[in-house]
Amino acid sequence: MARKIMRFTGVGGQGVLLAGEIFAAAKIKLGGYGLKTATYTSQVRGGPTVVDITLDDDEIFYPYANDGEIDFMLSVAQVSYDLFKNGVSEGGIIVVDPNLVHPTDEDRKKWRIIEIPIITIAKEEVGNVITQSVVALAIANTLENAIDKQTLIDTMLSKVPPKVHDANLKAYELGEKYAKEALAKAA
Repeated sequence: MARKIMRFTGVGGQGVLLAGEIFAAAKIKLGGYGLKTATYTSQVRGGPTVVDITLDDDEIFYPYANDGEIDFMLSVAQVSYDLFKNGVSEGGIIVVDPNLVHPTDEDRKKWRIIEIPIITIAKEEVGNVITQSVVALAIANTLENAIDKQTLIDTMLSKVPPKVHDANLKAYELGEKYAKEALAKAA
């Protein structure tokens, strides 16, 4: 696998850090290299958050993503979307929650914008808003084919309490379903 760099953005408390941690740990489990670098305002819940996830079969020597080398971004907060979108390569995929993030017409010309209501799916279909990070994880993995699905699910389950395993499995299935529907629509 060639190097894959993904970016998740949101605000503190939305679980983007957990999603990055799961991706990196799953890649390491598979014998590769996974790295998560995060920037967030730790003292303020609700501050802009960005997590860059680098996955590679070869050793990773530089931990930060350079502007233009990110192929995929997922955003669930306008403030973070605006701050961090320019790191995405032209023509790259940006998934946004349309209830929270509103790309400009210019953005839609520069990137492939996919709208999936991540928070609504977690809140209304799964019944637990905390599962939004797993919905996002499934969407990213389905669109990017980054990690073996079962390894990713097993890693995710190892990082969340057993009492929420069923909800998180449902969240993964729904995220995958919505991502596949978005791919079919775009085809």
